[in-house]
Amino acid sequence: MVAPLAVDGPCLTIRRFGARAVPLAAMAPPPVTAMLRWAVAARANIVVSGGTGAGKTTLLNALAAAIPAGERIITVEDAAELRLPGEHVVRLEARPANAEGVGAVAIRDLVRNALRMRPDRIVVGECRGSEALDMVQAMNTGHEGSLSTCHANGPEDAMRRLETMILMGDVGLPLGAVRDQLSASIDLLVHVARAPHGGRRITGGRGHRRRPAGERVRPLPTTGRSGPCPTGPVAIRLRVLPTLGG
Repeated sequence: MVAPLAVDGPCLTIRRFGARAVPLAAMAPPPVTAMLRWAVAARANIVVSGGTGAGKTTLLNALAAAIPAGERIITVEDAAELRLPGEHVVRLEARPANAEGVGAVAIRDLVRNALRMRPDRIVVGECRGSEALDMVQAMNTGHEGSLSTCHANGPEDAMRRLETMILMGDVGLPLGAVRDQLSASIDLLVHVARAPHGGRRITGGRGHRRRPAGERVRPLPTTGRSGPCPTGPVAIRLRVLPTLGG
């Protein structure tokens, strides 16, 4: 950032990641890590929430390490930051417009294209706008086990932020339909926060599924494609989210 936008002179911000990947065990106690690894292996759709610099991308990398080898993963990012350990990873990066204002490729365009590339899982680095709708639709159309992040103060706020981002698009869906899509697609919300000493820790999690009777959420089941959950449904103190919209 340079003058006149930077009032006190040029300002340079460098976003740098460590040379070594941070393991999941460094961000949560053993019962929590066991449950999260099971959720990834069971192909649960997971959204990581947190503030700026909280460690969302770091946690996303750690979760992706639990994806079984051989699965085809396609990542979509605004700026390529993910470093997934899988053997079959295709990385896509959005492109801003040039000086003439043309040539832009948005994240939403890349998510739509990723659906045609036979992915086993889709990982969206961060949902910031209307691409949240495409991500949710991908989760609802057979691409289970997808991962994404969003800025939020907690799991409950993350759901409302996703609602807002979808409504910001040009599709014109009614709020009820948006909530139904979110309820049917997202299995688990995990919140990460940065401690005063600089460490990143998982501070909360919520299971999220629509009940047949109409209630919007319930804890994740204790069994899945990868077998029973090793620590049970209370591993990360999963609590039912309040019904969105009352």
